[in-house]
Amino acid sequence: MLGSPYAARLLGGTLIGRLPNGMAPVAIVLWTLAAGHGIAFGGLLSALYGLASTLSQPAKGRLMDRYGQRAVHLPAAVLNSSLLITLPLAAPHGGPALATAIVVAAGLTAPPLEAGLRALWPSVLPDLRLRHAALALDTGTQGLLYIVGPLLAAALASTYSPAAALAITTALGPAGTLVVATAPPSRHRRPTPTTSSAGTARRLASQQLASLFVALAGVGYAIGALNVLAVAMSDAHGQQMLSGLLPAAFSASSFLGGLVYGRRTWPGSTTRQLVFGSAAFLTGWLPLLALHNPYAATAAVALPGAFLTVVVACAYVTTDALTPTAGPARRTRG
Repeated sequence: MLGSPYAARLLGGTLIGRLPNGMAPVAIVLWTLAAGHGIAFGGLLSALYGLASTLSQPAKGRLMDRYGQRAVHLPAAVLNSSLLITLPLAAPHGGPALATAIVVAAGLTAPPLEAGLRALWPSVLPDLRLRHAALALDTGTQGLLYIVGPLLAAALASTYSPAAALAITTALGPAGTLVVATAPPSRHRRPTPTTSSAGTARRLASQQLASLFVALAGVGYAIGALNVLAVAMSDAHGQQMLSGLLPAAFSASSFLGGLVYGRRTWPGSTTRQLVFGSAAFLTGWLPLLALHNPYAATAAVALPGAFLTVVVACAYVTTDALTPTAGPARRTRG
């Protein structure tokens, strides 16, 4: 799959451009603590960043359908980085209200690289088997974002300052986005005719899709809670690197699980794999309720992490199967 034209470039550029997704939540919480605010406010800002980025994905997907990927990716990357780099100015000049506004605006303008990449796979990889492998590898390698990202943010904050961690975060996003936006599949992708918002809403408002998205919200909650738990443990034990170690251990397990899952065809339907993976993901969090030692907790997060790729990859395939098409052109959503 990686030997196909542009596949490695698109995947690599997307990973670099999305590295701030792994760095920003930790860097934001660490900056909040350094600015004298509590961990609850830091967790709130981190959650708002992720929530704003998530909720804006359908709108950005629609903009890519209408104007093309490059017209959305590049301005979004510049705006996102410009906002994050100004966050350290919020403490002396605007306080919590300004910091909240900056973080929400930064989340809203995060470039939709992952959605854009999924829209490009059918043209880059016409073979269905290769596309399934690409989705599994894509999902698994996302773990690299949350291995390198939290560790890099924590290391920069420990060595220099949380502001330095934010600065590096803002540099990596545009660099990766530029690699993707200048690749021929993204550059030559033509805008597609769009239907009305009401028509789009009707196509997506199915009970099956709604149930799937509600269930997947719990996956996001668990991952977000892990970031806050990691910072809380690092604060309680006086070891700042723990803020990156727990998310990195979770993501390393996810990365390895993705490699295992993507290398072979598994028995059962996608639905059965999704149900099994979700049940295993849920069960894997239960030992953390009784573990207060940070190193035992670091080892324990490997269990739910191993099944994250199964859940996400199957969710992608299921969403595609449940979404009615609007015509011959594939839409960019999510």
